[in-house]
Amino acid sequence: MNSDWANLPKELLYLVVERLESPLEFSAVCKPWRCVAKDTLSQYAKMIAPMLMICEQKRDIWNLYDVAHNKLVNFQLRLPNKRFCGSSKGWLIVVDESFRVNLINPFYMVKGGERANSTIRLPPLHPPNIRREIFSKHCDDFVYKATISADPVLNANDCIVAVIYEDYCQLAFIRLNKDTKWTYADQSIDKRWRLIREVAFVEDKLYFINNESRLFSFDITTLSFSSLSLVQHHFGPNNICLKGYLVDSNKKELLLVHKYYTKEGGRRVTKKFRVFGFSFNQCDWIEKTNLGDAVIFVGDNSSLYVLASKSFGCKPNCIYFNHDQDRVNAIGRDGVYDLGVYNLEDHSILQPYTTDVKALLRKARRPSMWVSPRFPL
Repeated sequence: MNSDWANLPKELLYLVVERLESPLEFSAVCKPWRCVAKDTLSQYAKMIAPMLMICEQKRDIWNLYDVAHNKLVNFQLRLPNKRFCGSSKGWLIVVDESFRVNLINPFYMVKGGERANSTIRLPPLHPPNIRREIFSKHCDDFVYKATISADPVLNANDCIVAVIYEDYCQLAFIRLNKDTKWTYADQSIDKRWRLIREVAFVEDKLYFINNESRLFSFDITTLSFSSLSLVQHHFGPNNICLKGYLVDSNKKELLLVHKYYTKEGGRRVTKKFRVFGFSFNQCDWIEKTNLGDAVIFVGDNSSLYVLASKSFGCKPNCIYFNHDQDRVNAIGRDGVYDLGVYNLEDHSILQPYTTDVKALLRKARRPSMWVSPRFPL
């Protein structure tokens, strides 16, 4: 006799979901169960910590590591077996074979079913004076890093997609519901628009740092490239083993995270982090030795800033770092290994990963990625 799990009495399902540590797996079973979990899931989503996406050797299958409860989530995502060039506001960013930029909500694409609005397809990139055919076999590497300013479904009119594309790390952006093609910051006109390493949206401005660690701002509302301003001159040591991340601390402060690493036996090993907040009054970076209740997640994703008191299981005053793929170091036969949790107070590095998670990471041939859950309620 087959059990009709989808049509169990709602009263019984409510009793079950109230006793669960997380309603996430429960909601993925079927539509009636998701409807029962809707209210609980809505509150849970506001407090859930970022999760780590890890690819499997099986085609188009990705696992989720729940950092809060130190376990693999009991469902999988069906996503393209490609390198994602960004993760922002819960959406993944990827370039397809036609150089079209796609936004994908991974939580709309649980294995077994795909929901409406799971993928937003943007126009292809056609930057001037760039030979795209060089990247024809590696189109997902054409964009080095990408981010969005707002949720493309919930706040489509405020959503701007910015990409750093090869081969001189230049900037292009497009406004959803407003633009039909990309706008390119042409480095042949102003060389300050090249060798961009990191971008972040703060209110109506886009900030970026270049390979010389100079900070620039651009008023995205004017669309005038003459509004490009040098905010701060060179900052930081001339150290090849240093990587910087711009962090928007929830619209309040612009942060810069420096990661210092060494090479040991051909492997990259992260040693320490430093955090700086930008003072617009002093026009300078001021080091922060304590983040208080804050937690920062860095990697190929747009850097995330959350409060430990509002995110299940996160350790305050810590930086969760992932093995990101820069332009020099690709994911090799050792898989994903340079990741952990850096404590800003005692400068220790922990690796709180289960044996199963470490095994998956060693086998991964695509970079893992932090993602903030955005559930289809």
